[in-house]
Amino acid sequence: MEAYIYDAIRTPRGATKNNGSLREMAPVHYVSQLFHALEARNELSLKEVNDIVLGCVTQIREQGGNIAKVAALFAGLPNTIPGMTVNRYCASGLDAVLIAAAKVKAGMDELVIAGGVESSSRVPMFSDEASWFSDPEVATKTNFIHMGLAADLMASLSGFTREDLDQYAFESHERAEHAYQQGFFDRSLIPVYDHDSKELLDKDELIRPDTTMEKLAALKPSFSEKHVRGMKSQIKLEFQHVEEISHLHHAGNSPTLADGASLILIGSKEKGKRLGLTPRARIVASTNVADHPFLLGGGQKAAEAVLKKAGLTIEDIDLFEFNEAFAATVIKFQRDFGLERDQLNPNGGVIAMGHALGATGGMLICTLLDELERRNQRRGLVAISGAAGVGTALIIERVV
Repeated sequence: MEAYIYDAIRTPRGATKNNGSLREMAPVHYVSQLFHALEARNELSLKEVNDIVLGCVTQIREQGGNIAKVAALFAGLPNTIPGMTVNRYCASGLDAVLIAAAKVKAGMDELVIAGGVESSSRVPMFSDEASWFSDPEVATKTNFIHMGLAADLMASLSGFTREDLDQYAFESHERAEHAYQQGFFDRSLIPVYDHDSKELLDKDELIRPDTTMEKLAALKPSFSEKHVRGMKSQIKLEFQHVEEISHLHHAGNSPTLADGASLILIGSKEKGKRLGLTPRARIVASTNVADHPFLLGGGQKAAEAVLKKAGLTIEDIDLFEFNEAFAATVIKFQRDFGLERDQLNPNGGVIAMGHALGATGGMLICTLLDELERRNQRRGLVAISGAAGVGTALIIERVV
């Protein structure tokens, strides 16, 4: 049985600063608004939905207690929908889609909502104080490393310069602003409203059209010697040919944390026909992998694996959305895959628009599907690298 994408929507990404537009709103509120938007634009009763799978990385406080189920109840969805929340670090939202698709393909369910949510301003990353990074013994034994330091290690291993990384970051902002001005995000972007039905946010508020190479060059590295202290001997054992780690990533060429949510409507062909839904894309193949915890190479390895699983080559893919988990990871992906720049993240990415952690996987699907349709192209690949070396990838094919 095949699994199809019938719709893909997202909120704008809100800044996590004190003046961020979504900071005062609990995440269940904007997930609820997306549920209702999905229902209205597809003339669909959500009582037809069998399950909800949402990614969320920091599952405590307002995001704890299975936010997928709580948000569904808060939105007034039928009590019969179970709901589950998953965490695979930055890949969580994409993995939620994989799980939903697998349920449909296996015949377990006919219609599932997947995606993710994260309020990084209200529930900051690392605030769950997991033993992986808070317990020195566990951190040492499991090779914990801050993702920014892993990105610096990748840049050092790959021979990238600070200018290489800053140039990519500059282009991400430039492309995101152009896409917004041209309305490339309009189909999937759903504004968020406050409790009085006043519009709070209708655009990703982290895009900085005034970004310049000079401004980026003035920023100090974010991950310095204090971050590598205690890890140098471990890193040296694994990567003996790296004499020193070049600290090249900073706030301008790293993913900015954000608030937001995404929802993808996934179902079988038969269910879609019965409900009068028109499929936008077919899920061709998906996979999960893991690389060394010191590296952020999982997304690239997942992309290689999913192509092999699908029996496709790079030439069979028209567009790639590779999560901008630090500039070095995307530059390496482009170089190793031999991609034209316009094939890869053509409308910018999380360096410019913000990384809403658990929601990002669904957001990348929105951007990819909208752009495939705009260009009248056929296939796209989404891949994400996460902490501890994990990676997830998905290939979609438009239904025309």
